[in-house]
Amino acid sequence: MSGRRSCCSNARSGIAFSRPGAPQAEIEKAAEAAGLRPLAAALPRGLDTPVGEAGSSLSGGQRQLISITRALLKDAPVLILDEATSALDLRTEAALKAALGKPMEGRTCLVIAHRLSMAEEADRVVVLDKGRIAEQGRPAELLQKGSLFRNLREAAAS
Repeated sequence: MSGRRSCCSNARSGIAFSRPGAPQAEIEKAAEAAGLRPLAAALPRGLDTPVGEAGSSLSGGQRQLISITRALLKDAPVLILDEATSALDLRTEAALKAALGKPMEGRTCLVIAHRLSMAEEADRVVVLDKGRIAEQGRPAELLQKGSLFRNLREAAAS
């Protein structure tokens, strides 16, 4: 036995890992803000359902939702979402995108994504190509002109 312990015995403790001692009401509020209600409803004991070491009994998308909920509970002024929706199906991604609108207000959010749907709501998009900044600007502006961002968005839509 390695002596390494799991950080979380259930979904609720996985969320609270970012802020030990957080009141249950704030955990529930963060879960609601991240759109975690369908996941919690599907688990036999809700957020108190055992999820295995590091959430091993959850899907990749479910673990991503728990991680986003954890970040919202932390309430940091800077939120970094690195491929935060890569394991989500399109319906769950759309629900999460809608749910994150208000929690993202008033904070700096850095979204790193190959899926471009999260970029449409951004104030500013920076497109990297071969390790260099290829273009930057507001999503609507980049979509209007013949840009790499527009080409990527059109390719993703087809």
